[in-house]
Amino acid sequence: MVSESFSGASPRRFLITGGAGFIGSNFTHHWCQNYPGDRIVVLDALTYAGNPQNLADLKTRENFHFVKGNICDRALVDELLKTEKIDTIIHFAAESHVDRSILAPDAFIQTNLVGTFTLLEAFRRHFPRIANNSPLFLHVSTDEVYGSLNPEDPPFTETTPYAPNSPYSASKAGSDHLARSYFHTYKIPTIITNCSNNYGAYHFPEKLIPLMCINILLGKPLPVYGDGQNVRDWLYVLDHCRALETVIQRGKPGEMYNIGGNNEVKNIDLVQMLCGIMDELAPDLPVRPSQQLITFVKDRPGHDRRYAIDATKIKTELGWTPAVTIEAGLRKTVQWYLNNRHWWQPLLSEEYQNYYQQLYGNLDK
Repeated sequence: MVSESFSGASPRRFLITGGAGFIGSNFTHHWCQNYPGDRIVVLDALTYAGNPQNLADLKTRENFHFVKGNICDRALVDELLKTEKIDTIIHFAAESHVDRSILAPDAFIQTNLVGTFTLLEAFRRHFPRIANNSPLFLHVSTDEVYGSLNPEDPPFTETTPYAPNSPYSASKAGSDHLARSYFHTYKIPTIITNCSNNYGAYHFPEKLIPLMCINILLGKPLPVYGDGQNVRDWLYVLDHCRALETVIQRGKPGEMYNIGGNNEVKNIDLVQMLCGIMDELAPDLPVRPSQQLITFVKDRPGHDRRYAIDATKIKTELGWTPAVTIEAGLRKTVQWYLNNRHWWQPLLSEEYQNYYQQLYGNLDK
């Protein structure tokens, strides 16, 4: 169903950072489909995880414009805000993989902290020129800023103290604090969302679910860190897009909203679920049953034991709840990877393979 632009007669003008990445591209598709009258400008540096193919079918849309560039480039950001008359920034752009942050944290500080500061500062200068709509800076963050939970601990709420345990989560915690400070200090209308682990289409192969799907198809080992008992709450990416839409429409500036999928699963159980679905849906697997490929590897440093989101606030105040169960979402995701080999196969470059061996060693020997 196509919706009219919300909160007033004027179409909104979005700058979506990181819109060629996993969550960003799913959100961009969602918004373009449901709000065709709004102007969408995507800014993405197209680093390894940004893929222009994720947005290829939007290029012919009159109200869509893609810009290759870095969020740390203040002159570029200033120019886009001015010439495109941006009133809403949806900030996805981030270095986002914990393992990469352990191997090379520099990029995480630059993109996640300096980049967020650059965007906030540019928006602060641009803010007085916004006339037609209620302006908004939506900062999309992660539940990892809260640290780790024990099995008996209650889930994270918006008042849980921050306790990041990796360079990635520390850089995201810092960017959250910057966004919060710009609301309280400069009255810039910022909203922060902290989501649990997303999964779905366009997910870069280094992440757990696409890595397992692709390795099963290739007959390669399925590396599981430690004892596999680490727990994550899984959120289907299109549920996340609906949640962000709800926050943009009805969220209150200065607030934080936790977005979770109500799907806590141990890593080993998740991998076994994927193996079962792949055995059912994928013809001609090299190894069947694919559970034979599960290989436990040395745990990564500082591996948080459990994440869990309490999404009561967004449910009670804004009316959003997740609609997709982990079982249904995994089937949709597996089918997408089966149908889109042309998308993921080119991503398995020599650089990616070298990175993979850095993490897990040579599991194929």
